[in-house]
Amino acid sequence: MEQDRLPVDSRLVVVLHNPVAGRRPSDRRIEQLVNALREKGFSLHVSTNLSQATDLANREFEKGNLRCLVGAGGDGTASELANRVQPGVPVCFFPTGTSNLVASYLGMKKRIPFVVSLIETGATVCLDAGLANGRIFLAMVSCGFDAAAVEMAHRKRVAGHRQGRGGFSGFIIPICRLINTYPFPEMTVEVSDGYEGGSSGEPSSSQRTIKGRWVFAFNLPKYGWGLPIAPQANGMDGLLDLCVYGGGGFWRGLWYTVTTQVGIHERVCDFVRIWGTRFRVTSNEPVPYQIDGDPAGYLPLDIGLAPGRVRIVVPERTAEMLQKQRRQSEAVSRVKNGSLVCA
Repeated sequence: MEQDRLPVDSRLVVVLHNPVAGRRPSDRRIEQLVNALREKGFSLHVSTNLSQATDLANREFEKGNLRCLVGAGGDGTASELANRVQPGVPVCFFPTGTSNLVASYLGMKKRIPFVVSLIETGATVCLDAGLANGRIFLAMVSCGFDAAAVEMAHRKRVAGHRQGRGGFSGFIIPICRLINTYPFPEMTVEVSDGYEGGSSGEPSSSQRTIKGRWVFAFNLPKYGWGLPIAPQANGMDGLLDLCVYGGGGFWRGLWYTVTTQVGIHERVCDFVRIWGTRFRVTSNEPVPYQIDGDPAGYLPLDIGLAPGRVRIVVPERTAEMLQKQRRQSEAVSRVKNGSLVCA
């Protein structure tokens, strides 16, 4: 997971453009990015076909020709690329989506000169990736109400709401209606290995089985709507942050939202946070789950971790920050692993 550099003699840049990502078309910006990279002497291949772009990137990487694969879109695009590229392929995110949580965490900007500079001289880091029933996620996976809301928003987009575009604001009223009708079924989380953390961060006894009605597992400290559920999550510590809220219903959900927003949710009696690498979530009722803001299926869900799985182009400052966090987390991990609960 050490910091690395893009190969100087590899000049091919493959660009995957998601044309429906974001609140407005991004074709003009992609054209400007391509022209700017060509002026720097790079060869370009632009595609809106996910399979075509990733297959080409994988082949050219094996030949030593690939500079990087650029994903122009949001979190959904980032997740798709992470799932399709082979280990070691350098990926650069050009944020053009409605939600750009992963790009934001990595310090990526929307300015074209910034992205061109990264591709010219940028460092790369290898981030951990979460696994949800074998599918890679970069930021987080969640089960329950928010996954149902994501599923509802996805159906509206597919049905042509705002031509498949638009932000969260267009779904506020439907989501408010959903929270009044959603049954909040109970879920069971089986912890195969984990360490329970309290607000103090000191070791405490861990549970092997947890009951809850909101379940989240974070690889990165990012969640839609800006809620700091797991601000301590670290994409280079070899662990996931599992967060479980026990209650259901509108008023309990509002209470969780308020306490989380002000950073005191870990003091709530029915909130549990566990660091670990393997969890299984089940329910006696149909419960959806979502990964990185896209619907992904229904429980049961096996959650795992692939350490250092995704190689990403990042700014120098971000690379230094992540390496510093990694060194700090290694010391913390020794404490966590010393209290690891193993099945």
